[in-house]
Amino acid sequence: MARRTQRKADRAKAKQWYKIIGPEMFGRSPVGETVANDPAKLMGRVIETTLGDLTNNFSKQNTKLRFKVDRVAGDSAYTKFIGHEMTTDYIRSLVKRRTSRIDSIVDVTTNDGYTVRVKPSCFTVKRARANQVKTIREIARQVVQEKAGDLDLNGLIQEIVLGKLSLEIYRDAKEIYPLRRVEVRKTQILSEPVAQSAS
Repeated sequence: MARRTQRKADRAKAKQWYKIIGPEMFGRSPVGETVANDPAKLMGRVIETTLGDLTNNFSKQNTKLRFKVDRVAGDSAYTKFIGHEMTTDYIRSLVKRRTSRIDSIVDVTTNDGYTVRVKPSCFTVKRARANQVKTIREIARQVVQEKAGDLDLNGLIQEIVLGKLSLEIYRDAKEIYPLRRVEVRKTQILSEPVAQSAS
């Protein structure tokens, strides 16, 4: 029994705290701490935080960010961005009776070779007709594709989480039918440039 207690104490002693560092696109801000007895066990660990926590802006609490640890140096674990998602409660709050929610799924490639799945949603003031829904969905797809072609991954994700991409979709699509709001509800990194993943 004493030996087992000693082994537990040894394991606890071996554990070390590591600072989780956000990706470069978010200014390498610290996003928390985690404990591990072997830095190799941190590799691939997924960390979830909110844009509000990262920027100290409480109004951004409805944007969840997902990072994955891809490098450990000293007592710091560095992460890369793998996706974001708006909270379900927030998206649900935008859906009103007798209005239309127009969802799109657009797979794009940034100019530095990342393939990203982008899911914008447009919320109308009143219920839109089928042909208007189709046109708004097409406008959202075109805006996302054009923007991705002009930007690298960092630039695209910043445009999305800061709401700039939503604003561009809103400006173009409201000409077809009055919109109440546009949000990019989710993004996901589908693949990295070949050279990047090989390194």
